[in-house]
Amino acid sequence: MFWFIFLAASLCFADDLWQDIGKEMLNVRVVLIDPVNPKVIYAGTDKGIFKSEDMGNSWRNIFLAKGSSSGINLLLFDPKDNNAIYAITGSGLFFSPNNGSRWKLIFKGKNYFEADCLSAAILSNGIYLGTKQGLFISRDKGRSWHKELGKLGNTQIFNIAYSLKEPDCLYIASTDGVFKSKDSGKSWERVFIAHPSENGQEIEGGYEDQDEETRYSEIRYLAIDPNNPKYLYLATNRGIYESKDNGVSWKMFPECGLLNRDVYFLLFSGQSQLYCLSKSGIFTYQDSGWRELSFTLGVNKINFIILDKNAYLYACADKGLFKLKLEHTYTSRGSDILTEYSKDEPGIQEVQKAAIKYAEVDPEKIMRWRKQAAKRALLPHLTVGIDRDNNRTVANSIWGSSTSGGSYYIGPDDETKYNNKNWGISLTWELGDLIFSDDQTNIDVRSRLMVELRNDVLDEVNKIYFERIRVKMELDNLTIEDRKKRFEKELRVRELTASIDALTGGYFSRSVKLNGGAR
Repeated sequence: MFWFIFLAASLCFADDLWQDIGKEMLNVRVVLIDPVNPKVIYAGTDKGIFKSEDMGNSWRNIFLAKGSSSGINLLLFDPKDNNAIYAITGSGLFFSPNNGSRWKLIFKGKNYFEADCLSAAILSNGIYLGTKQGLFISRDKGRSWHKELGKLGNTQIFNIAYSLKEPDCLYIASTDGVFKSKDSGKSWERVFIAHPSENGQEIEGGYEDQDEETRYSEIRYLAIDPNNPKYLYLATNRGIYESKDNGVSWKMFPECGLLNRDVYFLLFSGQSQLYCLSKSGIFTYQDSGWRELSFTLGVNKINFIILDKNAYLYACADKGLFKLKLEHTYTSRGSDILTEYSKDEPGIQEVQKAAIKYAEVDPEKIMRWRKQAAKRALLPHLTVGIDRDNNRTVANSIWGSSTSGGSYYIGPDDETKYNNKNWGISLTWELGDLIFSDDQTNIDVRSRLMVELRNDVLDEVNKIYFERIRVKMELDNLTIEDRKKRFEKELRVRELTASIDALTGGYFSRSVKLNGGAR
């Protein structure tokens, strides 16, 4: 069985091998590929810009970064001239009209934060530059600049997105939310808020119906479907949000298979294939789920990804620059190997349901609370009262009397007793509770806490479940002679199994034994 799985894994990932083309370059932040001649590649690092004219076989430095914060954050071509390059850096915006042979500083800002340029969009109607302290616009190719006022004047601009089909419509992802302009930057409206105020004053653009989790998402990046500009995708620390109406409304994008919800970069191919960068690696969305492409990429951090017209995916990382041929990665073999490693075991959705049930954070529980609170208004307040009054009067005096006949009588006074009993029942209803009651407020508070707890539980389950599969694959790729490593991997698999059992009340191990699984 070991050799069968090992062979299957080897065949599966033979096409998913990353090639190191960085030639010992480190901390590669961004790559720019000539759209006409993909052999020409520009790589931006924390040291400067390097150029290759033979698809990465050799490199030469064409721009030297100066200063501690002058690394290259983004590289862009002029849309009308592939010889003209813009370098967005930590010390300003630089421009080269001749493929990087000569550079000119065209924006430096008034202070450290304005000089730290993070993003840009080069359009025929102007240059839009995002910095750590606001948005700047130039209508004359960088000779003069105008700083945007309002919220966009002081916020960090992470990226500026637009569609070639709607070049006048711009989107900005910033620390204060997502802003949209329909008139080439003359006016802006906010369509997604990252940190709304507690009193609700800043709720805008259809966002007020979002849940508590959505309302406190930290924005990372925004991408637009190249074939449908109405479709927007927003990367945040809580996952990916999708809008199909130009940002009017948002919803969570499916995250099945995405090992970590902290997503910080998104990329579309020309065929609307979606890729993302998360803290767990590179993923592509396929068949209603995410599939990892960075299994064999041995790096600690990936900064940027880009595609060329020959179906190569480039990854900029702390340990260099890598590329992957994608033409064979969309076969079913990737899912087959995952099926092989998870057969005889419950699927991720089954484990999630078991964890939710065990932690008692099922969404139906909140619905039951609300129904019970409403039904309570139909039950009357019952009051039963009993009034019991017992009186007894006995005179202890001796009295006497006589009659004209000379007779005389003597004895006790007459005894008098009173025994009174009263009772009653009253029924009252608070029909206003059918509409709203204090119980509803308490339920709102408890439901928010339950949503947070449920998300934490699911995050932990997802992380452990897929890490377990990954460790099993690593284990089967070890040689028999690697006994120490095999023991450590086996031990790690058991630790992860125990962690899943702890989250599901033992459901995982019971299901594995029931299906005849080995581990």
